[in-house]
Amino acid sequence: MIKVLRSGFLTFYKNKFKCSFGKNGFTKNKREGDGKTPMGNFKILKCYYRSDRIKKPKTKIRCFKITRKMGWCDDPKSPQYNKLIHLPSKYHHEKLYKKDHTYDVILVLNYNTYPVKKLHGSAIFIHIAKRYFKPTLGCVALEKKKIIFLLKKINSYTSVKIG
Repeated sequence: MIKVLRSGFLTFYKNKFKCSFGKNGFTKNKREGDGKTPMGNFKILKCYYRSDRIKKPKTKIRCFKITRKMGWCDDPKSPQYNKLIHLPSKYHHEKLYKKDHTYDVILVLNYNTYPVKKLHGSAIFIHIAKRYFKPTLGCVALEKKKIIFLLKKINSYTSVKIG
């Protein structure tokens, strides 16, 4: 089990890694745009990676290459809310093919996925941390090498406990 702690660390068995999370802390009642990381137990659904920046991760999690036309819908007005989308889109979204390195590798958590509830938050990932572990908008972020390490050790049954 992966545990994300309020102390700013993520643990996995005997490993302890610095991480960042939502700029407004943790919540049991996530709302779109609140800057909070949802608390609970989650599964890792899949991995996306930038093949121009990293090799395909060695993992038991399903992995997909990020292309320039991939986005994640964070617009509650869209029928594709909290889902991978093909760009361009008339709805608000995040581009997965980013100039910065935060989305070079993404682990998608099953937060608000089945069923999707409008306004309850979207795009909750484990991704690469910004410099100095700057807080996220609701995701969990780690150093790239730590995510690569985790990918080698986890499988589809690995749970992520946040909070």
